[in-house]
Amino acid sequence: MSSGEVFAALDGLLDQARSGPLFLRQPAIARTVVDSIQFNAEKLRHYSLHAYAIMPNHVHMLATPAVPLAILTKSLKGISAKRANTILRRTGQVFWQEESYDHLVRDSREFEKIQNYIEQNPVRAGLVTRAGDYPWSSAAATRGSPADEGVRPTEYLRVRDD
Repeated sequence: MSSGEVFAALDGLLDQARSGPLFLRQPAIARTVVDSIQFNAEKLRHYSLHAYAIMPNHVHMLATPAVPLAILTKSLKGISAKRANTILRRTGQVFWQEESYDHLVRDSREFEKIQNYIEQNPVRAGLVTRAGDYPWSSAAATRGSPADEGVRPTEYLRVRDD
C-alpha cells in the first residue's frame, strides 16, 4: 500500500468517526479555523493557500510554504487553538494533536489530484452533495473550484448571521 493509499484509508476512518472531539463541526470554531488559515496566508504570508477543508474532526490544507513547516504549523495551530479554546471556554487544554501529516507535492498532476481530494472531502464524508455547498472549504470560496463556485466562508456567515 502506498503512502497516499494509507492516508486515504486513515482519512476515511476520520470522516466516519462519531466520537472524540468534534469541535470543528461548530460553526464558530470552523469560522475561527478558516480565519486563522486565511490570516496566516494573507497577513503573515507564511504560505500561498491553494485549498482547504475544515472537517468535523480534522483539517486538510494544500499550501506552498514561505517559511519552515515547523513555524507554519506552530503559528497556524497556536492562533486557531487560542481562539477556539476561548470560544469553548477551555483553559489549559490542548486543542490540536501535536502531530500533523505533510506531503511534498511533486508535479502539477499530483497538485490537482490533491486539491480535488481536499475540496471533495466533505462530499465523500456525506456532509454535502456539492463541494461548493460546504462553507468551510476553499471550494465554497470565490477563488475555489471553477466548476463549483460559491461564496467565501466568512461572507456566508455574515449573511446568515444577519
